[in-house]
Amino acid sequence: PKGTMAFSGKYEFEGDENYDAFVQKIGLPSDKVEMGRNCKIVTEVVQNGNDFTWTQHFPGGRTTTNTFTVGKEADMETMGGKKFKATVKMEDGKLVADFPNYRHTAEICGGKLVEISTSSGVVYKRTSKKIA
Repeated sequence: PKGTMAFSGKYEFEGDENYDAFVQKIGLPSDKVEMGRNCKIVTEVVQNGNDFTWTQHFPGGRTTTNTFTVGKEADMETMGGKKFKATVKMEDGKLVADFPNYRHTAEICGGKLVEISTSSGVVYKRTSKKIA
């Protein structure tokens, strides 16, 4: 597809905006809120055409992996650990997924992985720098 970006790589959390307002809006339990704050998450993306494996490595050894193909429904897991089905789309070089209570986009911008989640008007932005 036109405008497919190269997402493959390893990215380390660099900074975020609006974290508290967002996690309150989506109802994340407080223990998960603390765990996720300024969390040095390493996101590892393996892209093979339209097939993606998207793994987040949390400090302490916990990982979550979502495997999906652009345009096909896949089983996904949220940052709060909820399981659901979603179809990831590619729009203007961004990956777009509609989660149960928020919309998530990811793009590569200036060599960084920029993820934006929007829930009822609250916009959470997370930036990660490429480390591999």
